[in-house]
Amino acid sequence: MDFEFIKEFVPIYVEAAILTLKLAFLGIIFSIIIGLLISWIKILKFKFISKISDIYIEISRNTPLLIQLFFLYYALPKIGIKFSSFECGVIGLAFLGGSYMAESFRLGFESVKKQQIEAGLSIGLSKNQLIIYVILPQAFRVAFASISANIIFLLKETSIVSVVALADLVYTAKDIIGIYYMTNEALFMLVVAYLIIILPLSLILGFVEKRLNHA
Repeated sequence: MDFEFIKEFVPIYVEAAILTLKLAFLGIIFSIIIGLLISWIKILKFKFISKISDIYIEISRNTPLLIQLFFLYYALPKIGIKFSSFECGVIGLAFLGGSYMAESFRLGFESVKKQQIEAGLSIGLSKNQLIIYVILPQAFRVAFASISANIIFLLKETSIVSVVALADLVYTAKDIIGIYYMTNEALFMLVVAYLIIILPLSLILGFVEKRLNHA
């Protein structure tokens, strides 16, 4: 293991890690928004829109992210729709993650007892107040474990986005291997980079989950 080589290329991995974090952050935020909207649609049982959301969930969960990225990056330009590598990554992660988040939120919403909702209405809460003060806090606590798992899952899935020429961590590692043939060093830095990103986040989410369960 050439540690001098590793030291020389650490700054490049830091840049790639920052790009990976930006990609993951946006993908996770949009997936949470999509998940909330779809779960709420399914709870309120809007017939036509609910069926469309069911189709979306099936397509999203039963097709690999790799194929979704290929479609966004290579197929859509054929009909005049072009996205950058970064935009494809964000859209792909949001499209995939939204379906998983929707199921997590749906389970959370369904866990709220009808008596809680009826009690809120009986004391004069409006629908918005009922959602904010009664439904969402209880649903979020139940769904948090599943949401945490989805967040870690989406962070790991960023490793696939290198297939659309985005200079993330995996792309950087492959580039270094292709140019310098330093496979062990490049993969070592890749593993360490993902551990530095994912392990603290996993511990923080686990701590928050325990606190919520205790509360």
